[in-house]
Formats: sequence, structure tokens, C-alpha cells
Amino acid sequence: MKQIAALIAFCAALGASFTPRAGGPDPVVVTLAYVGSAQASALFGIRQGLEEANLQGQFLGQRYVLEVIEPGAAPAADFSSYAAIVAALEKENLRMLAKFARGRAVFNLISEDDALRAACIPGLLHVIPSSTMKRNAEAQWRKVHPDANVVAMAWHGDFVKFAGRDLNKRFQKAFNTPMDERAWAGWAAVKIVSDSIARGGAADPGVLLEFLSSRLSFDGQKGVDMNFRPTGQLRQTLLITEGGRLLGEAPVRGVAAPDDLDSLDTAACSG
Repeated sequence: MKQIAALIAFCAALGASFTPRAGGPDPVVVTLAYVGSAQASALFGIRQGLEEANLQGQFLGQRYVLEVIEPGAAPAADFSSYAAIVAALEKENLRMLAKFARGRAVFNLISEDDALRAACIPGLLHVIPSSTMKRNAEAQWRKVHPDANVVAMAWHGDFVKFAGRDLNKRFQKAFNTPMDERAWAGWAAVKIVSDSIARGGAADPGVLLEFLSSRLSFDGQKGVDMNFRPTGQLRQTLLITEGGRLLGEAPVRGVAAPDDLDSLDTAACSG
């Protein structure tokens, strides 16, 4: 996988395009549904993730397809043909979507609501950090820098470490705008799915959900292995900003160990 990833990164940097060899088996088609606004930055991130997933898929016999569903059409939609759903919805709509799409992963890309995490709704996976995660990250930073007026974020367009610079450049070139945290969440959700299918070899919704819930190890260009808590929240490093300027990362060294991702929020369900 490392050799494939390196080749993909090289090809992406060159803007190269590859076509699978003729006569090979038909690719496995993985269909994802997006539920949300067509103008959401999360959708731009999803499209970036799809491009990269399909570049990787040309080597692995996989093809990724996205179908967009307007939020108002979700109650009548048939989700049985989708491997997973990515959603830019607020909390009550997410709760309903998780019921409609029972048995498959639903990725929350924008709602930071703490109660959604505490409810531990089956299949609902939160890529965007919770409000509590952000508050705890900010509090850690202020323990070291008491006068700082900071804001914690999942991503920043100036992040350069752990190949973050390359991801930001690709996104900026494709969409002529910096990658914000919701765009990162959309990209990360697709990357999580495509990496998991590449490793586990199965696009079955139930098998995929089990893999995501119990065996995921995801980097996300943050330099640390991330996975989902029992609450469905993605454990992750957060970025600390002030006045829009990137200052550092949390967990904050000197307050918590850099890999102590649970220092930013509880891993427990409310019930």
C-alpha cells in the first residue's frame, strides 16, 4: 500500500491521467450518496476525495461514483444501493438520515453538536470535531498561552506538515479557494472509505461499517493515526488559530501528550 500511495501522490503532483489496461476485469463500482447543499464547501472536499480515490482505484480495480441528493428528497430516497452516505446536514436531519440509511455509514461533515455524539447513534460517524473537542483544544492552548484568543479548527488552508501543503495546493488549484475544515471533512470521509475498501477489500455497506467502527487507522494528513470513538466521533488533532492565522496544534505539548487524542473529549456514550 505504501508503494501504491507513493505512486498516486507522484501522479497527482504531475497531474497525470492513467487508464486501466484493456481486457482486465471490470472495476468494482462503489457508489456514495451526498445529502446536502450543492454549494457547501464540504461537497468540494468530497469531489477532491473522489478524484484521488479514482486515481488510486485505477490500480486496485475500483471506481467511485457520487450521487447528489437534495435534503428535501432524502425521506423518499432509497439508500440500499449506496456503500456509504456523506452528509452536510444539521443535527435533526442527521438523526433522521441515520434512520433512513440504517446499516450503512453516514458521515457527518458539518454538525458540531455534542448531543449527537453522546447519543451514539448507530452508523453515524462524525468527521467534523465536536464543540467540546474545540473548547478543550482552546483551553489547552490557553494553559500555555494565557492571553491568547484562539479558535480550534479541524483544518486550515496554511497547514503544511504531514503533506498538508500538498493537499491544500491540490484543493486550491481545483476549486480556486482555500480548503476549510468542512471541505477537509468531506475529503477525509471519502478518503476513509476508499482507504478502508482498499485494505479490507469489501464495499458491502455492513462490512465497511464494521471496519470503520472497529479497525480504522487513518492519517488524514495530520501525522497521527485516527479512528472513531464509541460515540462515532473521529479522534483527531485540531489546529489552533488566532485572527485566522495558524499557530499550532492540539493536543498541546506540555498539557497533554501529542497522541493523547482523547484529552480533547470523552470517548464515552451518555447512556
